[in-house]
Amino acid sequence: MLNVQQTETKRQKDEVFDIRKVVFVEEQNVPLEEEMDEHDEHAIHFVGYTLERRPVAASRLRFVDEYGKLERIAVLKEERGNGFGRDIILAMEDIVRTKGLSKTKLNAQTYAEEFYKNLGYETISGEFMDAGIPHVTMVKDL
Repeated sequence: MLNVQQTETKRQKDEVFDIRKVVFVEEQNVPLEEEMDEHDEHAIHFVGYTLERRPVAASRLRFVDEYGKLERIAVLKEERGNGFGRDIILAMEDIVRTKGLSKTKLNAQTYAEEFYKNLGYETISGEFMDAGIPHVTMVKDL
């Protein structure tokens, strides 16, 4: 099980950005200037730690219209398949509920669409490209 925390310190935020750089910039070749954007300043960031306190997952949450928008969900390659993606998503959904909202939205890379469907998300768009990667928009009623 992943220990998911909202970032409160510079160190935690650096851990989030380091994970995102490894997953999106190095692994998926997303340009750094696209990965790190103007929304990072105001988003709620999350970092997920293993039992050994190793940071292995990251994400951010923004509130857009009536949705909690789940973004930049990343798990280090060697830790995928351990349920950590699910753990960080459930933590973000809990925060969305505490803000009084009942809907979440995310733009999923198409290879991960089934993963999100298994968590209750429904695809509401056709495929589109973002940072050179095929995506779909998905929503969930909490």
